[in-house]
Amino acid sequence: MKTIREDIKGGNFKKVYLLYGEEAYLRNQYRDLLIRALVPEGDTMNFTRYTGKDVDEQEIVSQAETLPFFADRRVILVENSGFFRRKTERLDDYMDHLPDYLVMIFVEDEVDKRNRLYKQIQKKGHVAEFAAQTEETLTRWVLTRMTREGKKITRKDMSHFLDMTGTDMANISSELEKLLCYTMGREVITNQDIDAVCAPQITNQIFDMIRAVTEHQQKKALDYYYDLLALKEAPMRILYLLARQYNQLLQVKTLAADGMPNREIAPKVGMPPFAVSRTLGLCRNYSIPQLETIVREFVQVEEEVKTGRLDDKLSVEMMIVKWSR
Repeated sequence: MKTIREDIKGGNFKKVYLLYGEEAYLRNQYRDLLIRALVPEGDTMNFTRYTGKDVDEQEIVSQAETLPFFADRRVILVENSGFFRRKTERLDDYMDHLPDYLVMIFVEDEVDKRNRLYKQIQKKGHVAEFAAQTEETLTRWVLTRMTREGKKITRKDMSHFLDMTGTDMANISSELEKLLCYTMGREVITNQDIDAVCAPQITNQIFDMIRAVTEHQQKKALDYYYDLLALKEAPMRILYLLARQYNQLLQVKTLAADGMPNREIAPKVGMPPFAVSRTLGLCRNYSIPQLETIVREFVQVEEEVKTGRLDDKLSVEMMIVKWSR
């Protein structure tokens, strides 16, 4: 990110950039910064955008070989192409012959770092990863925006806000905007304000459902499930998220039992450090063999739903009822 900012500030751009990672808000923000710096407003002749997995490599190369029209640069943006998870021989080879007038920007959710095109861009240009941000970084970011609006919040309520919104910065930004409007005319944002206007993410509701299951609050767990169905969430998606959450419980429990600290567990299981502490609280209600059994059962139930032997809605109810007894 620092490299991109320095390139923009100095007007000295690489021939090719790759922006990737799960934090879409930051990824798209830096994409837009690059395009604004490279492409004069209204210049549609020298800027081309390709999106999706059906993009043709040869078409991109042909466009790249076209000289800019009354401009110093030709800019090509390629998004969500999947090029970095498969062979792309034409583009791989072309990285060795990029013309001086060209700047290519690739934007992807995921990449395979063993991919040849990835390695070529590492050598010829700049690769920037936009990973999920830590609780500390997100807190600073939110506090900066609150301070700008003359707002204050306690650390406890800030943690509650992030628990409610999750770590996706686009969602945090949207929920924060609602919160700032709701508290207009007041200086302090409270826990009650957050509960009044912020919509909990489905992953948080799944977590609350699992907490109710582990505490043997069967009715409460089923109520969470029916609420999700009322919000038009598909039973198969709920089943998948429940299975993923229990798999994370197993991973966290196992790694913690091996003596690994929370900050090291977080990247291994794909969750922010503050969520690891919360997950460990649930892990105490299970042994590792119990969690292994639950994860295996979820795999079996999912298979039965996919083959038509079990109704999707019933499958989730069955798992909730069984493990909340």
